[in-house]
Amino acid sequence: MKITYYGHSCLLVEDNGASVIIDPFLSGNASSGIAPEDIQVDAVILTHAHDDHFGDTISIAKRNDCPVIAVFELANYCASQGVKSEAVNIGGSREFNGFKVKYTQAFHSSSISAGDTWIYAGQPAGVLLTMGGKTLYHAGDTSLFGDMRLIGEMNSIDCAALPIGDSFTMGPDDALLAAQWIRTKKIIPVHYDTFPVIKQDPRAFCERLSQTGVEGYPLKPGESVEL
Repeated sequence: MKITYYGHSCLLVEDNGASVIIDPFLSGNASSGIAPEDIQVDAVILTHAHDDHFGDTISIAKRNDCPVIAVFELANYCASQGVKSEAVNIGGSREFNGFKVKYTQAFHSSSISAGDTWIYAGQPAGVLLTMGGKTLYHAGDTSLFGDMRLIGEMNSIDCAALPIGDSFTMGPDDALLAAQWIRTKKIIPVHYDTFPVIKQDPRAFCERLSQTGVEGYPLKPGESVEL
């Protein structure tokens, strides 16, 4: 499994010819390092509907003629925008061609901006993505919550992407504890630095992780880690 970071919370995951992108906030993020036109994937996976995660979902799905995988309400919204969609709700899992997706809970919010109003987009989620015999846990936007222990007990997680930005998600202190609870040895910090209010030092966070026996990867946009 090869995981490439494209800024904020966006990850491109590839293995054995299968390729998916999670939360493709690219054209709206000057530090993403890639244009949505350059993305070639078999599916777009969403953790929730906020603009800094939904991003270029529709254009990527249309260009690749691929499905958007999301919770029920968000999947239906994507279908209304003229793209293929596959609904998977919290606790459910689906097998796709070359990968498996299971949604976990996340404590956040999820809505779509529509001018002066907001459209309810279902529950936010975390994603357990299994591909090539490896499992990535993308926690999505979330606070620390006790059932992360259960997620770690029930799954063999090879790598996790945890938000560290604080203000809207866990900060570094809570993410450090989350890393222990989910029982993984590899962490990619995400959801930081894009906006001033979530400015963090990912290298300092990864140094703290190393003191607990966990390896952190403070990736720059375009950099990858292979499992």
